[in-house]
Amino acid sequence: MEWLLVSLGLVILLLAGDALVRGAVNLSLRIGIPALIVSLTIVAFGTSAPELLISIQAALKNAPGIAIGNVVGSNIANILLVLGVPALLAPIHTSHCNSKRNYMLMLAASVLFIALAADGFFRLGNGLVLLTALTFVLGSAVYQARCHKKAEAAADAAMAETAMEEEEVEGADPDMPWWRIIVFLLLGLVGLPLGADLMVDNAEIIARRYGVSDTVIGLTLIALGTSLPELATTVMAALRRQADVALGNVIGSNMFNLLAIIGVTAVIHPIRVDPDFFEFDFWVMLAASLMLIPFVFFRRDITRIWGAVLTVLYVTYILITLT
Repeated sequence: MEWLLVSLGLVILLLAGDALVRGAVNLSLRIGIPALIVSLTIVAFGTSAPELLISIQAALKNAPGIAIGNVVGSNIANILLVLGVPALLAPIHTSHCNSKRNYMLMLAASVLFIALAADGFFRLGNGLVLLTALTFVLGSAVYQARCHKKAEAAADAAMAETAMEEEEVEGADPDMPWWRIIVFLLLGLVGLPLGADLMVDNAEIIARRYGVSDTVIGLTLIALGTSLPELATTVMAALRRQADVALGNVIGSNMFNLLAIIGVTAVIHPIRVDPDFFEFDFWVMLAASLMLIPFVFFRRDITRIWGAVLTVLYVTYILITLT
């Protein structure tokens, strides 16, 4: 029954997260917030809402292993599994991507996260440091995107600029009535805590039944479940030969996990850091991040061979974690 309830909680989380994104996007566009700002903030925050609610619920219920394991495990899965499996289906042509700047920010976020974890707790001060770094990253992304837009608009004058200002944002529907926007927001706001509560409570029961720690459950079961949206997005991006979307999805998600999820959770409630994370998992997360160097700096494509290597490494990591 607990496995069924964990699955139900995951389904509720994913559906509620999607509803929150749709409601928030259309509300923001209705009140005049530019599409660019919406895509870089509300959409990013909404798609990470399941991980955020799980970490907050876990911290409040004194299950810090789930709170941190969820984030660390998701980041490992995002690189090894979310890039590995799609590459098995179709090579990801990252040689055409220019992701150096964002990749360096992701590495910096990873190092900052591990350095703050060495304190033994993520407290209010640590959380504010992470959220300050997140503000810098988002501000930098907005500035970079606006500069890029201006450069492109200059080449095509006012018509091109207007077209770019009206870029599509996931979940946007200019004809959506107000009542539907309110329904989507309510479904998201009610469903997210309900799904998170179901997952955390029953994951703890499963952990006790099988004699494993909350940390292991967070690193494996919950992290894998909450990485499914990123996996689906990256599979579609790989099949459509949109390598920039695939790589950007992983890099952006990892930065948001480290800075926003743990940052917000630490501000709400302190999180104790299990010393076991420093023995293995933090370094696996960092090593997985460093594995992207050939694809980011040397413009190598993620071929099927690389996809197999990444996928095997993830399976190996899971087996080691569970034993």
